[in-house]
Amino acid sequence: MIRYVTWRVAQSVAVLWAAFTGSFIVLYLLPGDPITLAASNPGVPLDPAAVAELRARYGLDKPVWRQYLTALDHALHGDLGRSLTNGQHVLDAITDAVPTTLVLAVTALVLALIFGTTLALTAAYTERPRLRGLLIALPPIGASAPTFWVGLLLLQLFSFRLRLVPAFGGSGVQGTILPAITLAVPVGAVIAQVLYTSLAQTWRQPFVDVAFAKGASRWWVQVRHVLRPALAPALTVAGVWVGTVLAGSVVVETVFSRAGLGRLTQTAVMNEDIPVVQGIVVFTATVFVVVNLVVDVIYPVLDPRVAQHFRRKGTVHA
Repeated sequence: MIRYVTWRVAQSVAVLWAAFTGSFIVLYLLPGDPITLAASNPGVPLDPAAVAELRARYGLDKPVWRQYLTALDHALHGDLGRSLTNGQHVLDAITDAVPTTLVLAVTALVLALIFGTTLALTAAYTERPRLRGLLIALPPIGASAPTFWVGLLLLQLFSFRLRLVPAFGGSGVQGTILPAITLAVPVGAVIAQVLYTSLAQTWRQPFVDVAFAKGASRWWVQVRHVLRPALAPALTVAGVWVGTVLAGSVVVETVFSRAGLGRLTQTAVMNEDIPVVQGIVVFTATVFVVVNLVVDVIYPVLDPRVAQHFRRKGTVHA
């Protein structure tokens, strides 16, 4: 087990390095000159001396390989650079934007887990074929619906028609619930699909017949014997979708005019603020890697067969 965790940590470090390197290469190859854009003012001619000074200040006058090594060294020490637009530390800008997005993302994931788990459990538990068919037909619809379309539909219904929540901005529960539902729909749909498939496969295992033979009810068998091993694939999917939720916040926060990491990303891309964009990519990759590492560690706890597999491998190698 220790060898497995060590290997997963090494893989996580490799993923973070790849995210940093890939974002550096892509952003460097993009057309346009962020320094010229940052130094330009409407109606005022560009000052070549000011442009040269900005290039020297941000180290963009050095060869590309030196820029990369310098940026990598600073990132390893927790310094993601400064914004080309306002000179703010990138880490400070991300720290200021994260709380709002974190509340939105956590709320969306909780709603997605509740929606997906309830739907899958009900579909697997019911013995009515028509009801089961209706329930398992809902997740593909939710997974295929575009996020921006779901957001606009919710705005039209609950904000413009029913006037129950503010259309744009807002704070607290009223300002968070619609964006959270918008993000939760596709995530919950995928969780429901994966969990239902896993539940259906687990129901066919021999130990289910043994539990019924001992007199257990259908609900007790599902909750006590079927749910735990079936949860592992759904938990893995939920961990993978953490990065998707953070990426989806760009669209959702734009649709609902919310301040946060999505708005910061949009502004940085429009201004070609390379350090901020790269910092957001690295931050998102870090969250994604940490969450999935935690999921990988929890996986053997949920499914004892996985833990036994690692113990047997350790015994064989020993």
